[in-house]
Amino acid sequence: MRVDIMRADSIGDIRGCVSGALDSHAGVLPSSKKARILIKPNLNSNMNSLTGNTTDLRLLASVIESLKERGYRDITIGEGTNSGFYRSNISVISRLKVDELCRHYGVSVKDLNYSEPVYIEFEGGVRAGVAKDVLDAEFLINMPKIKTHFEAGMSVCLKNLMGCLVGQENKKKTHLSLARNVVNINRRVKPHLHIVDGLISMEGLGPTRGTPVKTGLIIAGTDPFLIDLVCSRIARFDYRKVKTLRAAEDAGLLTKAHHDYAGSLDLSGFARKFKEPKANFFASFIHSPRRQKYFLAVRNTAFFNYLCSTRLFGHMLFLTGLRQDNFIKEEMEFEGFTLDKTKCPPGCARCAEYCPVGLKLPDDLARKDNGCIGCQYCFLVCPANAIGFKGKLGFMAEQLRQYDKITRCIA
Repeated sequence: MRVDIMRADSIGDIRGCVSGALDSHAGVLPSSKKARILIKPNLNSNMNSLTGNTTDLRLLASVIESLKERGYRDITIGEGTNSGFYRSNISVISRLKVDELCRHYGVSVKDLNYSEPVYIEFEGGVRAGVAKDVLDAEFLINMPKIKTHFEAGMSVCLKNLMGCLVGQENKKKTHLSLARNVVNINRRVKPHLHIVDGLISMEGLGPTRGTPVKTGLIIAGTDPFLIDLVCSRIARFDYRKVKTLRAAEDAGLLTKAHHDYAGSLDLSGFARKFKEPKANFFASFIHSPRRQKYFLAVRNTAFFNYLCSTRLFGHMLFLTGLRQDNFIKEEMEFEGFTLDKTKCPPGCARCAEYCPVGLKLPDDLARKDNGCIGCQYCFLVCPANAIGFKGKLGFMAEQLRQYDKITRCIA
């Protein structure tokens, strides 16, 4: 029973931590270099990792690089993104530039919403479809984000596997008994390794509308119940408020041995009190477990689905808090960056520390065909606004509206 907790900030730190994590868990790595490896990140939203929403591309890049250095070549990033984006025909994988990252490294990417389903048992005799690509993987790496969750309490390893379900039709079944069904997914889908993104986490009204906090951590291990318990202690959460952990304990999967190990760790150098996820009265009333099935019965009608697809009604749901995401249809049109060197602070190099593909920034910004994947990290973290955006912001304007000042500050 073991969890590795590592400090990381820059791209160099992250690569070192990932390489160390794979070395320390070498015993679980596939013996065959031809093994099919699937990496499952958290791509919950088109809000990127700097907001605390999604898995950091720097961490994904480092895992890919470390696996390739060890001789593995059959690598796929797979995620069944948020059903609202899926329903709205919005590609989160594309908006977050995960597809560009995969092209850069010569690996595959798969939207698990379009995978062939394999049915597993949920509560009350309900059956839900898990992506066959996940179950067929010879080595599965789960890469969740540490964040609060207004329904589950916290979302880390256990909750992240909801993205293994195929499409909205299967994801909505989880909410009939959220915590227990998340545990049911984890009974069937068992990643070989978990590498948790705690670089920039989320507190408050997660999983999408909370506040980013710079925790500067990478956590690795093989036991998702133990990792989630440790993460709850890092966030100074009463684990009993994390509904997935309570459900796991009720099922006998979270044991005294887990508690004893987690209690033995000195987390004083890592822990900080996270603000708890508190929804407004209206959202709390509607999403109460006692009323959830009635809300879902209405939510899943054809007429309500039509209303949700309209911009006006969808925005009303967002404003009332019933919907955490704002499904903006306008795509970003990125034409490159500008650089005002007179604003660039001497010796800063923050942009270089956040580049997932390791460009020599800011100098490489002026070079054509520099290998930039358009993730916008350098633009979003520049403390002096020396890096400018060329093109049409589209959906990215909403991220800037909500998070621009705080992401530049905490980065």
